Amino acid sequence: MSESDITKAAVDKGIASFMATSGRVPPSYEVLIEHAPQAFAGYGLIRDFVMRTPENGGALDLKTKELIFALLDTLTGEKNGAIAHAKQAMKHGLTLPELTEGLVQVLIVGGIPTWNTVGVDVIAACKEEQ
Repeated sequence: MSESDITKAAVDKGIASFMATSGRVPPSYEVLIEHAPQAFAGYGLIRDFVMRTPENGGALDLKTKELIFALLDTLTGEKNGAIAHAKQAMKHGLTLPELTEGLVQVLIVGGIPTWNTVGVDVIAACKEEQ
């Protein structure tokens, strides 16, 4: 198998992972696919590993995985990602009280700026989804 075949297979697996878990490939990753397919290929394989369901060898359910991504994105100031992952977690059964409790844990670690700049908007966006 050539390097380009390996890259194509990994890109396809990464795309399939996004489609299976969120129904779309985010625009920023489409740009990565177009301009740096090898980088996306590596990312896609890692993402595919992390997003496995327990039925497919994963240890955590998708609700928990999406919540973890939402909390980490909140901590790093990635508001759009935090909102997207929190909404996905809610589709898998996360409740607003569970999300709030997790975001308060982020506040403890990251300080009030994480709440003011991201956390409060994550709650608002998810409240609208209910």
